[in-house]
Amino acid sequence: MVIAPEGFRDEELQIPKGEFEKAGYEVVIASSTLGTARGMLGAKVKPQVLLKDVKVEDYDAVIFVGGVGAQYYFNHPEALRIAREAASQEKVLGAICLAPGILARAGVLKGKRATVWRSEAKTLKEKGAIYTGQQVEVDGKVITGNGPTAAPLFASKILEALGK
Repeated sequence: MVIAPEGFRDEELQIPKGEFEKAGYEVVIASSTLGTARGMLGAKVKPQVLLKDVKVEDYDAVIFVGGVGAQYYFNHPEALRIAREAASQEKVLGAICLAPGILARAGVLKGKRATVWRSEAKTLKEKGAIYTGQQVEVDGKVITGNGPTAAPLFASKILEALGK
């Protein structure tokens, strides 16, 4: 799971992470720094791996967590690389809230049904996604959610895609 160093959305990390762990997955937290990351609602998380060191082939899924901090990765070369590699390796690829904007900028939503927090809908359309406005959208192995209230459904759709 990829989080911003500041301003990730707490429940968009905590709810899916909890569900993945309940299903038996080990969750690794990646960020652009190994310093304590801070959520919008006060959560403090210590990332385990730097984005530059993420080897996508080592993971079953790559999930980008939203919140205002996700904007930090909109043009971040390592975040875009991770999104592109996950798509090209046909990994389960998820993004919630503002984070689908990362996937759109990486070029991996072109021709795919996707959703996002309202303020990024225009970007998804401009980058060739089929914006649906749904709470959660699944197109193949790409799963997008539109915000914190979508976190439980987002997590369950990712687990479905993983075959759990």
